[in-house]
Amino acid sequence: MATRSGPAAGDLSLAEIREFAAFLPGTQRYIRRSLDIGLERDDAVARWSRDPVEEAAIRVQAKVYGRLGAIRAHIPEDSGLDALEGFMAPLVAVSAFDLGQDRLPSFRAYRFLYERLLGAHARPWLPGAFCAAAALPHLHPDKRKALLQSIGESAATAPGWSAREPSFYPEWVDKIDETRPAN
Repeated sequence: MATRSGPAAGDLSLAEIREFAAFLPGTQRYIRRSLDIGLERDDAVARWSRDPVEEAAIRVQAKVYGRLGAIRAHIPEDSGLDALEGFMAPLVAVSAFDLGQDRLPSFRAYRFLYERLLGAHARPWLPGAFCAAAALPHLHPDKRKALLQSIGESAATAPGWSAREPSFYPEWVDKIDETRPAN
């Protein structure tokens, strides 16, 4: 028997697409590049590097993202603190790297990326990881302030989180040459 996605699933997908479209172009680019690296979707260096500096940055990001597999494997099943260290410490370190790149200017952009990198079961832990990473001294005080102010009260104090996996994973889109006739 086939399953139906139904209008509710479509509405949620459209909401994810709208959320992504609201991000600045640099944030959109960073999220797509990060998903290529973190989900090993494509050769990120070949696709995203425009110069040797960006190639080096992608290689560093790939090295940092090498921890994502272990982070995914250690997502706590419940809110118990006994499993926290093996999960939260590396998550905060990777999050601190991403926030330090100045391409994720808000909790919304961070959450959008990390829900896709880690999956829905990581959602309850994202506000804490974001706040910890955003408060670290490697960021300029003004940047720390802006990041910490970007997390709304509802995200910080949510009584529960959806277990629904994201459905929209943005990818590279080739530009269309409008001067060439369509095939």
